[in-house]
Amino acid sequence: MAQITEPVFFKSKTYDFGEVVESGGNVEYDFTFTNLANRPIRILNVQASCGCTTPGWTKETISASGSGFIKVSFDPKGKPGYFNKTLTVTTDIEKNPIVLTIKGNVVDKKSGGDELKVVMGNLRVKSNSLTLGKVFVNKPAITQEFKIQNAGSESITIKRANAPAHIKVTTPVTLQAGETGMLNLNYDAKTLNRYGFIADRIELVTTDVDSIKAISVYAMAEEFFPTLSATEITKAPVLLANNYALDFGRVQQGTKSELTVSLQNKGKQPLTIREVQPNCTCVTTSVDKNLLQPGEIATMKIVLDTKGRAGTQNKSITIYSTDPRNPVQRITMSGFIE
Repeated sequence: MAQITEPVFFKSKTYDFGEVVESGGNVEYDFTFTNLANRPIRILNVQASCGCTTPGWTKETISASGSGFIKVSFDPKGKPGYFNKTLTVTTDIEKNPIVLTIKGNVVDKKSGGDELKVVMGNLRVKSNSLTLGKVFVNKPAITQEFKIQNAGSESITIKRANAPAHIKVTTPVTLQAGETGMLNLNYDAKTLNRYGFIADRIELVTTDVDSIKAISVYAMAEEFFPTLSATEITKAPVLLANNYALDFGRVQQGTKSELTVSLQNKGKQPLTIREVQPNCTCVTTSVDKNLLQPGEIATMKIVLDTKGRAGTQNKSITIYSTDPRNPVQRITMSGFIE
């Protein structure tokens, strides 16, 4: 098995808080990581790039295959506008520090952060793309509300809403001139049974000018796992790849470059690989087995088709599995096409 390139493995080193209300108090996020080294490790220090970001972290020693966290708390008060802050993590196993990033946009709701600025005929909405965030394939459907307003001088009737089967849309039947109502979306990820980033389109068929109003709906589907007890953690399945940062080197355009990665269940219960998703149609993957018994290894074949591509390439492959501590893992690929 090849040497592990990232002994301290983070599922993601960047987190976007999105829109943060200045008067809403601190926002927090936990960066979780897994010790992929063959010995225990310790987090020695976490240094924030500014005083508005307060870090915390796992202080005890993390055993091999164990997990820990870096907690970040951001105070938006008095900091309107876009922010991008870093945390520098020092460990006792890597010479180079690890850099984590948080970003977002601080808004003041009192000064118009909640205005319905997007115009669709005489209807106004905050955005013509609705982001639901994380949804779970093994939990009940979620419902979210979005404000919608008739900014015209005549009433508007919403005849129907066209949406995919996993989305049910409830709307006000009629909005009088100047009236505001709520658009309700019921999103059932269990029915859809897909993983990863999902983009959908809904259409409101109305009596307004430009009668069809198209709205994009975005969600990130994952599997939900409850918090494990210390005993359950020792028995849980653990997915480890032998390499999380692949380099396919310099290859000629028009050729196909092939790499392989070993995926092992290092835990004590069977593990299922739910889905493997490349972020580019130029990358295809195949795994020789999806159910791994404790200690068992699967081989993932990765093929990069270089047709029509040139220069530096950076791609990624996301693996969804039943590893309860790290159910979403990402393998990166880089290289140069001549």
